[in-house]
Amino acid sequence: MTPVHHRRLQLKIQLFQQIDRLEPEEAILPAEHPTIDQIICELETLNPIDQPLRPEHWPLLLGSWALVYASRGTVVTRRINRQFPLPVGIRRVWQRLNNPEGHSAEIATENGAVLSIPFFGELTATAQGIWKPYEEGESAQVSFGAFTVQATRLLGIAGLNLPQITVPVLEFLRQEALWITSYLDEDLRFGRGATGNLFVFRR
Repeated sequence: MTPVHHRRLQLKIQLFQQIDRLEPEEAILPAEHPTIDQIICELETLNPIDQPLRPEHWPLLLGSWALVYASRGTVVTRRINRQFPLPVGIRRVWQRLNNPEGHSAEIATENGAVLSIPFFGELTATAQGIWKPYEEGESAQVSFGAFTVQATRLLGIAGLNLPQITVPVLEFLRQEALWITSYLDEDLRFGRGATGNLFVFRR
């Protein structure tokens, strides 16, 4: 094992330990965790894959990932934190990446969250979008074309098979954003938004 590889494994263990000390919701709501952010920055300098969005690395990139940390929250959790007076709980947040058939230059993404709402039950919200990687192989242009909401548990009763509500985003309303994949290995991935927000995903 090389010194760089050994150091990377040490940092990964430290990162997982620091995140595991947080409550799951605390880890993805807006808050300051400078120790975690510092470990992320150091791991980025040891990234084992220089161009993670190049097609030859997609077998490692694609699949389901759980969001375990967001340095400034996510679009969903920031809004919940600001706008909902009720204690809306966040059960889990995930991202699924795949390569649509016939679109060799694009990555399809589904970002989802399961929310628990008092006196109601659970709600699953997903956003479907597309990554268009740039040639440098680290960043992509991201846009979302549809949002889906479904009650997956109503008044404590699961398995009701309630319908999904899909809301398409009209073309002229679609917003595009820059997304940077700054670290990738077999079970850990970092993303950075245009404003520098740090996201940590685990297999």
